[in-house]
Amino acid sequence: MKQEKWDIAALYRFVSLEDLPTLQAEIKAVCDENDICGTLLIAPEGINGTIAGQGEKLTTIINFLDQKAGISKGELKYSAAEEKPFRRIKVRLKKEIITMKAPEANPNEQVGDYVTPENWNDLISDPDVTLIDTRNTYETAVGIFKGAIDPQIETFTEFKDYVSKNMDPAKQKKVAMFCTGGIRCEKASSYMLAHGFEEVYHLQGGILKYLEEVPAEESQWEGDCFVFDRRVAVGQNLKESPYQICYGCRFPLTPDDLEAKSYEKGVSCPHCIDKLTPERARSFRMRHEQMKKMGEEIPGDTLNAKKA
Repeated sequence: MKQEKWDIAALYRFVSLEDLPTLQAEIKAVCDENDICGTLLIAPEGINGTIAGQGEKLTTIINFLDQKAGISKGELKYSAAEEKPFRRIKVRLKKEIITMKAPEANPNEQVGDYVTPENWNDLISDPDVTLIDTRNTYETAVGIFKGAIDPQIETFTEFKDYVSKNMDPAKQKKVAMFCTGGIRCEKASSYMLAHGFEEVYHLQGGILKYLEEVPAEESQWEGDCFVFDRRVAVGQNLKESPYQICYGCRFPLTPDDLEAKSYEKGVSCPHCIDKLTPERARSFRMRHEQMKKMGEEIPGDTLNAKKA
């Protein structure tokens, strides 16, 4: 008998929330009752996360989140996986659902103009538009829009530093931004508006929605899109791509990377071998052996450690 597939929901909504400890406990209880796995972050500014379930169980938790946080009014995207994409459920309280450390960036007060995937190509073809990727380097290495600027940031908190050093409201009159699911570019748009940029746009639903809705022959996307679960990356129509993760540095690896002499499963890859000390290598080998004994060689939900 074939095992039932797992449905995945990537979601977020900027909305003012109160009594977070009570909300956390309620959400965790419903997740446990329905064998939901993944990660949900709750903060005063809203809710963010990716969760998975089987059959009607995922529908049950989504309906509950809609009652508590109106998630259907935010961004909610579905995909699927043949195997369980996360080990367990985590419901965490945070100061921000996407860490930027810029209080002036408040999407509940102001945000840029949403642009649907069907209208995105027209916008970014405008020569007066500055197109910026708000994601981190390990994500942009997998894929990016044609002509987009890669700020080469290691964490989202560095985005504001890039803006202050490289951008000027008087020079960049129109700015368009994008990210995986829409949350980072939405918050970035609020930051840009707070700092004097007047025409600010962001891709509604993010890259994932674009890959799902825009036909391949019309797509301006090059490569694949990094995702924060065991699939590692997806391509056109959200089809899983042949990437794996380096357990040492969490960088996405191509099939060629896996053939490199510097690749050692659970320990190192071409992207981190030069920074790997003998002590860390021993530690990673011990961890990898322990995980194999536990039957958990692919710790997918730890990918979220690099999300900020």
